[in-house]
Order: sequence, then structure tokens, then C-alpha cells
Amino acid sequence: MRTYLRLLKESFVFAFISLATNKLRTFLSLLGITIGIFAIILVYSIVDSLEKNIRDSVSQFGDNVVYVQKWPWGGGGEYAWWKYLNRPVPLNSEVELLRRRSQYAENIAFGSSLGGATVKRDGFSASGVDVLGTTFEYNKIWNFELAQGRYFTEAEMSAGRPYCIIGASIAEGVFLPGEEIIGQRITISGQKLTVIGVFEKVGESLVGQSYDKMVIVPFKKVRMVVNTDKSDSNVIMVSAKEGVSIAQLKDELTGIMRSIRRLRPGADDNFALNDPSLISNQLDSLFGALGVMGTIIGMFSILVGGFGIANIMFVSVRERTNEIGIQKALGAKDFIILAQFLTESVVLCLLGGAAGLVLVGAAAYIAAKAFDLEIFLSLYNIALGLGLSASIGLVSGLVPAWMAARLNPVDAIRMQS
Repeated sequence: MRTYLRLLKESFVFAFISLATNKLRTFLSLLGITIGIFAIILVYSIVDSLEKNIRDSVSQFGDNVVYVQKWPWGGGGEYAWWKYLNRPVPLNSEVELLRRRSQYAENIAFGSSLGGATVKRDGFSASGVDVLGTTFEYNKIWNFELAQGRYFTEAEMSAGRPYCIIGASIAEGVFLPGEEIIGQRITISGQKLTVIGVFEKVGESLVGQSYDKMVIVPFKKVRMVVNTDKSDSNVIMVSAKEGVSIAQLKDELTGIMRSIRRLRPGADDNFALNDPSLISNQLDSLFGALGVMGTIIGMFSILVGGFGIANIMFVSVRERTNEIGIQKALGAKDFIILAQFLTESVVLCLLGGAAGLVLVGAAAYIAAKAFDLEIFLSLYNIALGLGLSASIGLVSGLVPAWMAARLNPVDAIRMQS
């Protein structure tokens, strides 16, 4: 065991001496591997970051909630939009029927939204606001935090009181820093509303909704500016009781909705039951394809770097032929020579891989500062980058190392370096 450890130590010493002696060649060799590892790990990190951000956004929908809507979630070539165009929209009156008939539903809320609205107050305004009119159970289905104020009471919701909860970006747009917000009045589409709460700032959402530019009001207030009997934004949100699966809830809701809408046996459903798993399944396919594309792109870069390393190792063997002959004449075994050159190749690739990872970290930092794009360099990707580097070193250095180990000592000493 001690002999092998000494051999490993000497192999590393030889490798570093060789790399330090030929600085320009070492740099050029590192460059190929550095670019290759940088390319593949950066792609993986970007894909991982996008996936995390999107899945975090999707998680807002809740893992036990079904959304009754006119349009099914999805898209692509098989999305038969013409079948859904003439479907009726969900109505608030259907909520009460669902509540009375469902055995699996824990909470049921109705919502209808007005997009692209403008909030005004004393000469200040915030545009591009989403106004959601909903019922009292909304806060039991969606998770959100309030930075200031409170949620509606059930009586306020039922009566359609002119109250609202606004997003952080809206508060920043129509109120001065440090100004009291709770109790102040704003105007949306001609309706004057009193602010009773402000959402905690959450940032932009890649999927779903962000509360930063959102206003929640009682459903009856939205009905004053939107014809909710024909609005495609209508949605019935149903959360499952504990122990009830999404599949069970959807089966029950299907039967109840068909009964409410008096659909004949064999007739197609004229409603959609959506849940986050539909998005998750699409994300699995999307990020699987992105991962394959990233692998292909990165492998081309790594392949070029691998050929560069192999070429440099062939040159190194030729330059050190006399040295190899002397070592073998003094009793060095073939596997010792093999280990020396393989170690040099692996060390070279590991240095290039480490440099590539440093560049990925620098790119992530620049992206976060300049573009507000958060890229995560995970421990898995770091280990993957170093593992790929070591593998490239082994593969690229194997043939040159084998040629060096097979040299005849007498012929090697006679050859000119």
C-alpha cells in the first residue's frame, strides 16, 4: 500500500513539473477543456435554475387543488382549441352546487379577473395590474403573506364591500415611501376602493401569478366592471380534503359538473379540470429535452478539448523519450510510466475543469448583478464538471501513456528528444 501511495505522489510531482515546464502548451491545453466544461456546466446550471424557478412558481398552484375552467392547460400540436371555444365559462352559481354535493372538497372559491387595469391615486398611477375578484375561501386555497394589514372578513366578501388588498409594486407606484397605506383609497376602472392590506413582495413569477402587481377585491366588485357571465378568466378553485387524492377529487368533480350542466351520457365534457401535475408533466418533457440539447452542445466542446489533450500528450511522450528510457533502464515498471502520463493528463484536465467551473461561477454572478437572473451552480454540477474532466483526462491520455509504457529502454535512450 505504501508503495502505491509513493507511486501516486511521484506521479503527481512529475505531472506538475511537466506542466510547469511547458507553460504555454499547458495554457493552450487547459483552454480547450476549460471552454468545454464551461459550456456544458453553464448549460446544465441555466437549465437547473430555470427548472427550479418555474417549479417554484408552479408550486403556488398547490398540490391538492383542482381548477375548474373553460380551457384546459396545455398546448402544442394536439391542443384542439376549436373544441373548447364554445364551452360555457364557470359561474359563481355553480360554486354553491359544488359545495353542497361534493364529499371530497375542503374549500371552494370562485375567481374572475380583469387584466391590464390601471390603479390611480392623487396623480400617481400603476399600470398593467391584474385585478382578481374572488370569494372568501381564496385565502384557504392560495398561500400568501401580507406585509401590512389584514385579509377580508366573510361578511365583507359577501356584501361586496369596496375594500382591496394590493401588491407591493402597486404600493410602491402610488404611495410615497413611508406613507401610511392602510385605510387609503385608490381608484380602479372608476371604482373607489379602500386598501386594507398589502402583499409581501415576492418578485416576478415565470409561471402562474405574482402578487406584486395584483389587486384582490370581493367578487361582487369585479362584476361591476366585467361581465363575469362570459369571462374566460372565470375559475372555480377546489382544494381536496386531507387523505383525498387529486385523482379522486377530479373524478368526483367530473360527475358533479356533468350533472350541474346536464350533459347526456356519452357527451363530451364542456369544462376542464386542471391541476399542477399537468404542468409538471410538461416541464419534465421540456427540461428533459433541454438537458439532452445541453449535453450535445457541451460534448462537442469537450470532444475538441479531449483531442487537444491527446495531441499534447503525444508531444509530451516524444519530448521525454530519453527520460522514459532512463527510468525503465533503472528498473521502472511499465505501469509506473503509464501512471505518470495518465496522472499528467488527468491533472491537466482537472485544472481545466476547475477553471471552467470558476468561469461558470463568474458568469452566474454577472448574470445576477446585470440581468437579475439567478443561476445556481449546484454541488452536483460541480462534481459532474470535475468528474467529466477526470474522465476526459483518462480517455485522452490512455493511448499516449500506453505508448510511453511500451517503449524499449535501449531504443528510447538512443532516440533524440
